[in-house]
Amino acid sequence: MQFGRTYEEFTVGDVYKHWPGKTVTEYDDHLFCLLTMNHHPLHMDANYAERTTDFGKNVVVGNYVYSLLLGMSVPDVSGKALANLEVESLKHVAPTFHGDTLYGETTVLDKTPSRSKSDRGIVQVETKGYNQDGTLVCVFRRKVMVPTAQYIAERGGEQPGRPELKAPAARKEK
Repeated sequence: MQFGRTYEEFTVGDVYKHWPGKTVTEYDDHLFCLLTMNHHPLHMDANYAERTTDFGKNVVVGNYVYSLLLGMSVPDVSGKALANLEVESLKHVAPTFHGDTLYGETTVLDKTPSRSKSDRGIVQVETKGYNQDGTLVCVFRRKVMVPTAQYIAERGGEQPGRPELKAPAARKEK
């Protein structure tokens, strides 16, 4: 399985369709809200959401939607990244509800060699997230610093630091 790309492997205009999708559960949403101390009743209180909002039910917190889509893109985009430099824009286009399944795809918008170091470059991408009905729910653009193939080769290849499996020790006879 490929995990990220080197600078040379990105081509402007390429689209990566991230797989698999993720069905968002109430538990996922509540756990994320609790971990991030976001206690807004729109996300946590079904009675509140049903009686007082236009949606009539809980809405998944937007930062969780963004985080899922960002995570989905890692194997295709930033698995080899040296740094996530910037999130240029983030738009929540439509709500996500408990039980929705999210899918993502990323388009390569631009790539620029580093001005200061020849072993890396900057890649600009746009990720779109949509639900099981094909409804666009979230769009964001970011810039990622990625290594060149030279950088990878000089630092131990595709999986630097991964230990080799040792042969089992010989058993002593009794």
